[in-house]
Amino acid sequence: MKKTLTTLAMVAMTAVSASAHDTWVETNTGIVRTGDAIYIDLKLGNHGNEHRDFKMASKANPADGTWDVVTPSGKQFDLTSVAVDLGYAPKEGFWNAKYVADTAGLYAVSHTRDQVVNHGHPVRSIKSGKTFFIVSDSLAQVPSDLTGFNKPLGHDLELVPTENPVAPLGPGKPISVKLLFHGKPLANTRVSFIPRRETLKEGFDETYERKTNQQGEASFTPKTGDQYLVVAHVKQPEAKGEGYDETAYSATLLVIVPERCPCCGE
Repeated sequence: MKKTLTTLAMVAMTAVSASAHDTWVETNTGIVRTGDAIYIDLKLGNHGNEHRDFKMASKANPADGTWDVVTPSGKQFDLTSVAVDLGYAPKEGFWNAKYVADTAGLYAVSHTRDQVVNHGHPVRSIKSGKTFFIVSDSLAQVPSDLTGFNKPLGHDLELVPTENPVAPLGPGKPISVKLLFHGKPLANTRVSFIPRRETLKEGFDETYERKTNQQGEASFTPKTGDQYLVVAHVKQPEAKGEGYDETAYSATLLVIVPERCPCCGE
């Protein structure tokens, strides 16, 4: 146990921005009526400002990893099988998939990728991305007591919500997460809560960034509705292998904050 804690502490000390683009998954809405379609994007980018923006760069290939909807019962639906390419050129645009849910509840979207990339030197790049959406029988009465959002999906580096990331949510309600590295809480690591319409200042932005506590937890309270990309990185220069000389991890979580809470209207 002591050895494990020491290892995690060393990892936290080397938690910095990775040297490649990040991936994220994004829905067109956070709440959809039962039987209606939701549209899910797989995007690649946020390379500017130390990986702290929404700007797209190049295009992810769904075949290089996993891209699934996870239902409330835990079943997985492969979005790659129904994805369409919305880019004009091979390295432009993004992928989009359509999903129709016939059962109410809280759904997760999961993406993972593990590849060796070369941006000056070979790096094993391990990425994960998540978002959540609610399927509700009534858009006028969205449930606020849904569970399952805090169940880890088993990603190597993972942002796990500790409060429902869909509803109840709105300005003044916190976006709260726990950062897990190989399933264990990771302390003293930067987590960025990036609004789509804001630019974070250079270095550490006290307004939109937090360091995880000893339990791996971080929280940010938005003042206005927007799309927020929650991002964390871990870099391990000592993690070498055949064909690469270090390992870099990234985890993203896309959260749609409405202007008013969909449960109470406040």
